[in-house]
Amino acid sequence: MERYANRSGNSGVVAYQIGTDYIWVQFTSGTIYEYTNSSAGSSNIETMKTYAQAGSGLCSFIKRYVNKGYSRQIR
Repeated sequence: MERYANRSGNSGVVAYQIGTDYIWVQFTSGTIYEYTNSSAGSSNIETMKTYAQAGSGLCSFIKRYVNKGYSRQIR
């Protein structure tokens, strides 16, 4: 997984991994969730990828728009 830049300094996200049709997001709790095109919607996944690579806004976006739209908890 790639370390999340956390440009704001107070994000709940610590790392992510991007795939073709999914993104894994690791939170400060250590929990990793998989969000997929089918569970969260392809436009949301693409937006999440953009925020992840920018290092800012990912946690807020998930809380506001995706919330429990994960396909599975990996860890």
